[in-house]
Amino acid sequence: MPKAYWVAQYRSVSDPEKLAAYAALSGPAVTAAGGRILARGMPALLYEAGMQQRTVVIEFDSVEQARAAHDSPGYQAALAALGDGAVRDIRIIEGV
Repeated sequence: MPKAYWVAQYRSVSDPEKLAAYAALSGPAVTAAGGRILARGMPALLYEAGMQQRTVVIEFDSVEQARAAHDSPGYQAALAALGDGAVRDIRIIEGV
């Protein structure tokens, strides 16, 4: 079974305090669900139509594990803490 990758890009952050509350809850929730944070931060380089957006890449053993992490009570509490503090694009993709 191929691994899965959760990729989140932050289009905008309107409330850094809400983002900090989210971060305090989301990291432990994701790692408790088996996720491994591979990369996070601003791009080191941009090419083609690249955008200067914070990006997070998390590895899971499967798409189902990534979905379960997202739907878990711990991660849902993190999302509630974030509320309208940021606009993000999150996708889960299957590894090759």
